[in-house]
Amino acid sequence: MPASRPVSRRTALAATLGLIAASPRRAAAATTLLNVSYDPTRELYRAINPVFIAAWKAKSGQEISINQSHGGSGAQSRAVLEGLQADVVTLALAADIDALAKRGLIAANWQTRLPDNAAPYTSTIVFLVRAGNPKRVHDWADLLKPDVAVITPNPKTSGGARWNFLAAVTWAQRQPGATEASVEEYTRRLIRQVPVLDTGARGATNSFVQRELGDVLLAWENEAWLARQEFGGGAYEIVYPSVSVLAEPSVSVVDSVVGKKGTHDVATAYLEFLYTKPAQEIIAKNFYRPRDAAVAKQYAERYPALPMATIEDFGGWDRAQAKYFADGGLFDRIFIPGK
Repeated sequence: MPASRPVSRRTALAATLGLIAASPRRAAAATTLLNVSYDPTRELYRAINPVFIAAWKAKSGQEISINQSHGGSGAQSRAVLEGLQADVVTLALAADIDALAKRGLIAANWQTRLPDNAAPYTSTIVFLVRAGNPKRVHDWADLLKPDVAVITPNPKTSGGARWNFLAAVTWAQRQPGATEASVEEYTRRLIRQVPVLDTGARGATNSFVQRELGDVLLAWENEAWLARQEFGGGAYEIVYPSVSVLAEPSVSVVDSVVGKKGTHDVATAYLEFLYTKPAQEIIAKNFYRPRDAAVAKQYAERYPALPMATIEDFGGWDRAQAKYFADGGLFDRIFIPGK
């Protein structure tokens, strides 16, 4: 947020809750793109959009503007299914884009149209705790301490929450003598530690930092770093657990929309731009892990290596979704509203 704006850090973070955030308007703009994204990417695309707009104008001579829509990744995917006219989707996980492809809004081969399976940056799941880590939360087992309240969003609506859940499952699966029953018991006990399930990752962050709920926030790495930046490094600490998950947010043009609007070329260029060095540097500065090796090396100290499961370890998103998050899946079995 610009330093010249006389707002408090709390107000600044709260201001990001608006669903639509437009880049500066141009009266003569002939084309407007809508980027429908997941919760914590508001700041990222606010930084990327003006750089791409300038680059596209220099290349094509065309004036464009870009609007952003944010919410829980699953909820955003459903909004597009219900008619939200997204030119591009930049969602928390491939499954939410697959849902659009299965309904014919996006080409079935969408992951092959861009490098790295159409995931231009990555992240992981970490713990955000209060200054001094008073509850001594260091790993997944510590989340079950009787006096520890855990904040995480609802995996039915939030892509980040699904990554959180899979990271927890990863730890439980890697314990000596682990079984399906022991993994289910761990996740059941973990959910009992959660006082509120927000619909998206940003809502969970605000519950933790503004409403001061809970002792530990299960968070995207970028969201944890952003909270420290907004509120000062002394207010919160980031804890890297012994194991986590490689989160790969995915992007795609929405074929059914760009074909109708005539925005295919500019929408495609927008997503391709995310892989360029200028965009990768913006990605790294906004606390995401860049794909570009040189940029990643430059920011290596900020993003420590740790053991991570991948979605392939769960058999891919179709299997993970069916097993853990679909109606009747593991989450439904362990979550009892009000308890």
